[in-house]
Amino acid sequence: MVNELANQVVKAWYQDEKICLLTDDGVEIRFPVYKNKILSKATPEQLNDIELICNGTGLHWPQLDEDLSVSGILEGNFG
Repeated sequence: MVNELANQVVKAWYQDEKICLLTDDGVEIRFPVYKNKILSKATPEQLNDIELICNGTGLHWPQLDEDLSVSGILEGNFG
């Protein structure tokens, strides 16, 4: 179980049916959008509209009203 991140996400984007995250130490994390019920039905424009929240430990899609924690993603919880 991941309790907290040692590093913050500094960039998030959508590419090739995946949400991609870059941490401040250069690590990339990716997960397929089909793992999330809301994201799987979204347009590429909506998927690319990602805000970093909570000092880079959370993601928010304002057009979809969807939030995910990075620690949850690392634990395999995609919403």
